[in-house]
Amino acid sequence: MKLFMLEYKKIIIAESQRGLLFKDKQFVRVLVPGVHYVWDWQNRYQVQVTDILTTLQAGVSKEVIYLAELHAEAFATHLQTWQTGEQEVGLVYQNNVLKDIKAPAQQGAYWKTQHAIRIEKIDIREDFSVSKKLAALLTNAKDELLKLATSAAVTSASIPERHVGFLEVDGENVGTLVAGTYVWWKFNRKIAVTMLDGRLQNMEVNGQEILTKDRVSLRVNLSSTWQIKDARLVKSELADAKDYLYRELQLALRTIVSTQTLDELLVDKNSLNQQVQAIVVEKALSYGIEVKTVGARDIVLPGEMKAILTQVVEAQKVAEANLIKRQEETQATRSLHNTAKVMEGNPVLIRLKELEILEKISGRISTLNVYGGLDGVMNDMVRLTDRSVKAV
Repeated sequence: MKLFMLEYKKIIIAESQRGLLFKDKQFVRVLVPGVHYVWDWQNRYQVQVTDILTTLQAGVSKEVIYLAELHAEAFATHLQTWQTGEQEVGLVYQNNVLKDIKAPAQQGAYWKTQHAIRIEKIDIREDFSVSKKLAALLTNAKDELLKLATSAAVTSASIPERHVGFLEVDGENVGTLVAGTYVWWKFNRKIAVTMLDGRLQNMEVNGQEILTKDRVSLRVNLSSTWQIKDARLVKSELADAKDYLYRELQLALRTIVSTQTLDELLVDKNSLNQQVQAIVVEKALSYGIEVKTVGARDIVLPGEMKAILTQVVEAQKVAEANLIKRQEETQATRSLHNTAKVMEGNPVLIRLKELEILEKISGRISTLNVYGGLDGVMNDMVRLTDRSVKAV
């Protein structure tokens, strides 16, 4: 018995392992879990032990796959091989749960365990979009292996409301995308998505230094609202819609300001807005852009010109004030003249005016000494005419 033990090699394979038995480095058979004895008195046998618990993550080595191809019958009950075509994607399910994604033109194998593994192939030759159901599984994956595989296998795009998307495959525009979420297989092709915003947008053209017709340097800040009306036309004709519109507004502003004097610009700023808009609207519309409004927010003068303009405005206001004052004085004089003409030759009106003046005088003094009686106060204190002359 002791001689028997010396001549036989004992091999133990755990339940989570498989063994590959070689004799003189030539494959003999696959060893299943258990205890195996091999007559090896010349030490010609070797065993390679493989852990099968991580078969889903690690797969099977190329060496084992090669042996399986040479000895298909020996490995048939132990290995599950798979292969994807050049236009196929493999979905790996374990116990009917998606676990991994295999790229096109790949091959591999898994050790068979109590957890069933199956490979589902998808043809992406013509239709490379991912179904909504599968896309939801991939984009919400929690398993690390599936998350890594998803990031390498698919690309996605979300188109917000009132936006338009354009799908490009290998540099060619192949479709228009409405609002929603899209997922595609990115194997064997280069996918890009361009989005255009269809909402009302604002554009600022700031700090434009421009010379007027009378060679005054101004800095004008312009504001405009615009909207994309024909997204297809914008996409096909313009590399950058915002840059195009900015340049057109800038050029139109310079054209108008350079043909007007400073006084003309300051008198009617709204005319500047209308002229700039008239130039830009037609050009922009030919490229699918509608310009809604154009307005000059600020017209900034140089420091010296500000001081001169302030003096001019101040002089104008002083002149206006003097004119108003003279007009009021003239009006007052005319009123007095009219009153005098009415009272002339009318003793009753004259007497009433004297009494009115007497009332105002007496209302301002606290003590009044009367000499000559009441008649002196009433007749001699206030006189607007010479009564001796009137008596004649």
